Amino acid sequence: MMSDLQSIKYRLSLILMVLSISFLDAEILKDSTSLSLNSTNDAYFCDACGCAGSGGSMGFGKVNGGNFVGVRYVYQYYRSKDGIYNNSPWVDEHFNTIQLWANVPINEKVTISAIMPYHFHNRKFADNTVQSLNGIGDASVIAFYNIFKPNVDGFLPEQQKAFKSSLDFGIGVKLPLGAYNRENNEGSVNPGFQVGTGSWDIILAGNYNLTYKSWGSTISANYTIKSENDQQYQFGNQTNYGVNIYRDFSWVSLKTIKPISIIPFAGIAGEIYDKNKNYGELVPNTEGNVHFGKLGMEAGYGKITAGLNYMFPILQHLNNENVKAKSRLGISLNYTL
Repeated sequence: MMSDLQSIKYRLSLILMVLSISFLDAEILKDSTSLSLNSTNDAYFCDACGCAGSGGSMGFGKVNGGNFVGVRYVYQYYRSKDGIYNNSPWVDEHFNTIQLWANVPINEKVTISAIMPYHFHNRKFADNTVQSLNGIGDASVIAFYNIFKPNVDGFLPEQQKAFKSSLDFGIGVKLPLGAYNRENNEGSVNPGFQVGTGSWDIILAGNYNLTYKSWGSTISANYTIKSENDQQYQFGNQTNYGVNIYRDFSWVSLKTIKPISIIPFAGIAGEIYDKNKNYGELVPNTEGNVHFGKLGMEAGYGKITAGLNYMFPILQHLNNENVKAKSRLGISLNYTL
């Protein structure tokens, strides 16, 4: 119990430290103008199902921010060791997810962000047998409250401020809509091969955005407190973080009078997992961390935005080296509200 409390204290301290640094850097910028296309709700949720070793820091919002509804495809590739010996065979695991996602404003201060996933996963064993899973996953809903955002500048050039910033905190819940099957946790193969965790989880999140003219940076952190499911299995609490740097190339088409934007970005993202529990006992080799490099681009025409996001591992230690993250790909199509 004490170790759980210490772990929660450590993760919350990490989130508060990152966001506090961002807040201090931006305090003098409160009177800037609206972030327009450059704000973001980039909280992070596990795209595979919130399980250890199969999470996805693809992001919870567009890089160019704003309110939208859309659809996104996420692909994740892992290799997991099927056994406890050095020469045990490796299993190729492919996690595929189609998400309905949205950022919807409630008022000037509150925005609701939501993801409803459908998963279709498969993995191939050394004997060439294939296991497949598919079905609705766990939905995530989070309410963000805006701490501060820039005020509107004047129209004259000398009234425009180069720096603009915004800070949001959020709290939400992950609903156990996806099926959880205890049999998939047997053996040493990745316990995250599920379409759901079977548990109600609490999500704490924060997002900070800073722009300078056409350049921007976002810092996001998220901590998920996971509960035990009805089969007495509990996935470890999870911390996600992400940092993006982007350049916004935006203009208005003189022919159609519609905005056009091209936004390339690069960054890093990471996931940190606590140990899972089985009937209240810690499960060995289920904790770990993975850190990714991230490259991508978003392009918009009028109210339609398309996005491409590629992630590659740069440092990892998952499940005592029994799980290896390989690559991730995200493709999205959104309609601006």
